[in-house]
Amino acid sequence: MRIQFKKMIWCPVIIVMLTGACKKDKTDDNGDNNDETPQPCGGITTVSDTENNSYNTIAIGNQCWLKENLKLGTRIDGQATPTDNNVVEKYCYNDDVANCNQFGGLYAWNEIMKYSNTEGSQGICPSGWHIPKRSEIETLTAQSGINGLTLQSTNNGSGATNTSGFSALLAGQRLFSGSFDGINNKTDFWTSTEYSSNSYAYTMSLIKAGSAIDKTFFSKTIGFSVRCIKNS
Repeated sequence: MRIQFKKMIWCPVIIVMLTGACKKDKTDDNGDNNDETPQPCGGITTVSDTENNSYNTIAIGNQCWLKENLKLGTRIDGQATPTDNNVVEKYCYNDDVANCNQFGGLYAWNEIMKYSNTEGSQGICPSGWHIPKRSEIETLTAQSGINGLTLQSTNNGSGATNTSGFSALLAGQRLFSGSFDGINNKTDFWTSTEYSSNSYAYTMSLIKAGSAIDKTFFSKTIGFSVRCIKNS
């Protein structure tokens, strides 16, 4: 008897490895994507003060800052002393409003704090923002590489790079004597942190062509610039 063998055909089995099958989902239990870059400004690109002056915002590290100096308020002469009268009073360099429009106002410390001494107060900042603490200025300067030129607008020239986006202008100051000094050469920003003596408060100072960032304290009666930082 003849036995007939059937030819058996072997088909290779192709195993498909799904590389993503065992990959951990990058979302947490709340459905948030953990790989997303933090957005400290929360999508807010502009902010208005109580006089409807508009300011751009800038995210620097995990902080969100106003990109321009505050300019709200009623101008008073350099020789005048602001008072607690529910009116925001500002100095304009050389008593010229055009300088307030370009560089922002120069304010005594008590005015920006609305006569509070609580560190981190809103003061004259827009709602949801506050006068920066000394520690927040320290964070800003660390993120800048501790180089003042990275914080300065390129309009200042002399090596200013503004790589941080902070765009500081050299607004000058109103001195204790009531005169003005330093426009286009230096600028100082108030913090809401008092020095040990309550007659002084800490500031951040920048100078033309200088990489140094001076963090010291001055009499609260001097007129300096103000930047606001967003509440965290």
